[in-house]
Amino acid sequence: MSVQTYSWLLLVASIAAEVAGTIALRYADGFTRPVPSLVVVASYAAAIWLMSMAVKHLEVGLAYAVWAGSGTALTAALGILWFSESMTLLRIAGVVMIVIGVVVLNLETQ
Repeated sequence: MSVQTYSWLLLVASIAAEVAGTIALRYADGFTRPVPSLVVVASYAAAIWLMSMAVKHLEVGLAYAVWAGSGTALTAALGILWFSESMTLLRIAGVVMIVIGVVVLNLETQ
């Protein structure tokens, strides 16, 4: 496996950790519940550590855009699916634009 591929896998793991931490915030109840609160802290720590490893071999701007955009889109989708959050046309359009922006940034670096 190439270093580049490994770095992208680290970034994907970082995104997953960030999304897990954000979802756990819903259950942490303002950090009054110990187990979900620990999940939040551990997930965010893992996300930052994994991102720091990924950017050793990826462009920082691109990696952060992919991380932030993907995390936002996934968190919004999970909120709709798991927590019955509203799914408006404007919200869907926003998520689609995030995904398009990440794809365009990725294409530009090829």
